[in-house]
Amino acid sequence: MAEFLRPAARALLWRWREVLAGAGLALFGLWLALGGFGLARILGWGALATGLALIWTGWQRLRFARGGGGAGVVQIAERRIAYFGPLTGGVLDLDDLRRLEIDPTGHPLHWILTGPGGEILTIPVDAEGADRLFDLFAALPGLRSARLLAALEQPPEGRITLWAAVDPDRPRLR
Repeated sequence: MAEFLRPAARALLWRWREVLAGAGLALFGLWLALGGFGLARILGWGALATGLALIWTGWQRLRFARGGGGAGVVQIAERRIAYFGPLTGGVLDLDDLRRLEIDPTGHPLHWILTGPGGEILTIPVDAEGADRLFDLFAALPGLRSARLLAALEQPPEGRITLWAAVDPDRPRLR
């Protein structure tokens, strides 16, 4: 089957795999919900809802991905982000992340990740594997994925902070 499709077509289908799987599940769920009865109808509505959720998350990941092929490689293992670039690189645990910024002054855009001691990890948005950062960034408390996507699609004039950790030592109003 792999020889049947051109490599470009195969890559396109792979990129859209979540959206296509969600559409298939949603169509199956709709067919089951409208044509079935009893428990099958309930399962159909559940499958439809799951398919629509898969379409939504797949669409967000598609909007976040910049196609790869840029400078360097991003590797993620157990909430640890590693970037190996031609000139820079580094490792940062997601739990140690203090600030996430986007910098449009570099070409291409760069994610700026700041650690607890002020160390900075700069990652181009089109680095190989950078599309996997979406799930990690979405796990940050209080960061909305819509804000990430808006910053990528309409880059700001200058460097902006998208997320900052709450400092537990800083006094707060009660």
